[in-house]
Amino acid sequence: MKRLIFWEFPRGSRPYDIAVALILLFIFGVPRDVFKDQPRPASIVQMPSEQGAIIYWIETGLLADTPEAMRPKVATDLLAARTGKRLNVARVEPFYDAEQEVRGFMVIVKQ
Repeated sequence: MKRLIFWEFPRGSRPYDIAVALILLFIFGVPRDVFKDQPRPASIVQMPSEQGAIIYWIETGLLADTPEAMRPKVATDLLAARTGKRLNVARVEPFYDAEQEVRGFMVIVKQ
């Protein structure tokens, strides 16, 4: 075990090749989900805005199960958690793809 930890095998020997094969097997053989440290895309993103309004994109999963009447309040809470300040949400508009499925929500904030 000491030889393995301190890597005392001569290059090209059988123990060296076995150790390298085990390392490669570990790297490429272990599924990604085992470590659960995958980077996640941002679920709330500020988009370029125009004419005094700030526009945020909110991922579908954060607002999809929320009733339409409650979306501005939930969006306000989500943006407050993300930005650290209370923003005045003017409206929340769903964004649809070509198959008419909701792909996200555009949140327009008044300044």
